[in-house]
Amino acid sequence: MTSQALPRLYLLTDRHQTLQRSLASVLTQAVEAGVRMVQIREKDLGTRDLISLVHRLLPVVKQQQGTVLLNDRIDLVIALGVDGVHLRADSLPVSAARRLLGDGYLIGISTHSVEEARIAEAEGADLIVLGPIFDTPSKRSYGTSLGVHVLDEACRTIRLPIFAIGGITSPRVPQVLSSGAYGVAVISSILQSPSIPDSTRELLARLS
Repeated sequence: MTSQALPRLYLLTDRHQTLQRSLASVLTQAVEAGVRMVQIREKDLGTRDLISLVHRLLPVVKQQQGTVLLNDRIDLVIALGVDGVHLRADSLPVSAARRLLGDGYLIGISTHSVEEARIAEAEGADLIVLGPIFDTPSKRSYGTSLGVHVLDEACRTIRLPIFAIGGITSPRVPQVLSSGAYGVAVISSILQSPSIPDSTRELLARLS
């Protein structure tokens, strides 16, 4: 898959935000409702538990020909047949990840400024997640929200697909799209919804 064919809705997993529902169950509902790109983002899991989780979740997405990226673990991306890696802004440089993975894998990266996004593009990333655009509790550790004006600047100067993250709700989707975002990356908007299918379909409708 090339970056030009990416879905516009990017779901990041967090098993601590599923309102006591199993992550596999929540993800299955989201995929059945139309999610086609997922980042397995369980950063606190050890290697064995993460492998076990990937074995459970990967078929859920793949049965709908979806795309799966794994947070930061290039070794497991290669070993488990995942589609790519999603890097933190302060982890392995994109250029180093590309040397390890080659051209057959997607490389996404989280960025928190226009300059970080420019560096990611120059180093060969396939997609950029930029945020937090709006205030959201899960992203406060990354600093204050950037605002749509930063998203707008990044989208004017960067040619890669940019996914807006941070406080993304269905009503805010048109605003980020009008700033030039390719799509949106979400966690709580789907994982914490009382109705996973309804929230997923509403986001997809706004993105269409």
